[in-house]
Amino acid sequence: MSEQAGDDTSRKPRGPRWWLLLMVLSAGIISYFVLWFVPHKSQQHFHLNVARVVLFTLGGLLIWLFGLSRLRWRTRWAALGVSVGLVGLMAALFRIHGVDGNLVPILEFRWANRELAVPSAAATNLATNVLPGVADFPQFLGPSRNGILSGPRLATNWTAQLPALLWRQPVGAAWSGFAVAGTIAITQEQRGPDEVVVAYDLATGRALWSHADPVRYFTTLAGEGPRATPTIVGRQVLSVGGTGVLNCLDLATGRVAWMKDILKEHEGGLPDWGVSGSTLVFDGLVVVNPGGSNNRSVAAYALEDGALRWTAGKRGASYSSPLVTTIDGVRQVLLFGGTLAGHDATTGDVLWEFRWPGGHPQIAMPVRVTENDWIISSGYGTGSARVSVSRDGAGKWTAKQVWRTNRLKSKFANPVLYRGHVYGLDDGIMACLDAATGDFKWKDGKYGHGQVLLVGGLLLVMAESGEVVLLDPQPDGLRELTRFSALTGKTWNPPALAGEYLLVRNDKEAACFRLPIVK
Repeated sequence: MSEQAGDDTSRKPRGPRWWLLLMVLSAGIISYFVLWFVPHKSQQHFHLNVARVVLFTLGGLLIWLFGLSRLRWRTRWAALGVSVGLVGLMAALFRIHGVDGNLVPILEFRWANRELAVPSAAATNLATNVLPGVADFPQFLGPSRNGILSGPRLATNWTAQLPALLWRQPVGAAWSGFAVAGTIAITQEQRGPDEVVVAYDLATGRALWSHADPVRYFTTLAGEGPRATPTIVGRQVLSVGGTGVLNCLDLATGRVAWMKDILKEHEGGLPDWGVSGSTLVFDGLVVVNPGGSNNRSVAAYALEDGALRWTAGKRGASYSSPLVTTIDGVRQVLLFGGTLAGHDATTGDVLWEFRWPGGHPQIAMPVRVTENDWIISSGYGTGSARVSVSRDGAGKWTAKQVWRTNRLKSKFANPVLYRGHVYGLDDGIMACLDAATGDFKWKDGKYGHGQVLLVGGLLLVMAESGEVVLLDPQPDGLRELTRFSALTGKTWNPPALAGEYLLVRNDKEAACFRLPIVK
């Protein structure tokens, strides 16, 4: 017995299991590289899977450290303390300023100043500058709400003819765009605790008037401020904010004609990414999408006094904006979100629905191919479809799928139709489809999750990076003509082209350029 005891006491203690640590790290590294080669539905899914790999690897390291490492307990706690200290240091130095279009976090130093010195409203109300070559851009995506403008004829070499900068200045946070009437440009901003509708002089950037509501939308991922673009009709401005405040304002002064809280009135929940659908105005009606219960998903108010005219639908609030059209002789409001649905423009009654995969934001506007056929598209790996709507002799409506493809997955940007082909950003890369068959033509050019306008037969792309790019849309391949840097930082806001004047903005700054045109 004494000899056996002596052998036990002389045995060396077992060393740390470094090989297990290497296995955990190797598994994490191999999993990451496997993700590069395994097909994934979208860039968003890829980055979510990368985040899962990182979390599982960190969990494995923690289990190794405290359960399997055989390190001395003093060493284990010291390693944990150092790790926590490093994480705390990173948290003290940096904050997450939202995510990009592929869900990659954007880091900024905590001491970076977010409270920018935005211009105050001037004493005078109306813009008096007379600008040559100006035209109205009165609502989201332009006069026809489809992102298509007949002109002007843009020059195609911005190196030889550099766009002229009229002004550039800080603005409050928002993902709204500009609406333009004459020389007055309207947008929405978050200024501290207030959500603000602001009118600027198109020529100088001088603030003409502003209207503030004491509300604020903010989440770490979605960012801060309103999301929708105002609508200008005659002498009135209609705006809806990130928390659902609907305003009807006087174009000349900003005075409130009437106001509604559409989420409160219709018992709608605040969407994860905020109220985003821009106001639709037609035939004396203002149509919004509060997503309320009890047939209050879509609501129409009287433009004149804000009286409620009709409500309908049972779907939640959409991130896409409503549009008005005529199908088979019937005036309808189309709304895309969970379904593509047609509402009778007079009563709001749901005439037809086409179901679409849910579980992710659906933002892009439907693209009209013919009076009865529409193309819809959404991101997160879902893709696009052509939907044909018809009515039989008994008045029954049907909506059926003509084709479907995942070769165009438009997350933010609104695709456009040109000469029988659809052009749009597929997970941030420009792509082209045959509108009749859905056949894939090409995919090329990384522009991020930006925005697109079709101007006189040319594609004007507002890239997520802040660059403005001009393309010649052809079905045989990408033809990039020219580009210039307009803004710095993530740019999700839709651009506005008021004749020759390009208005761009993001959540920090706005600028106006006069684009060179072909005389």
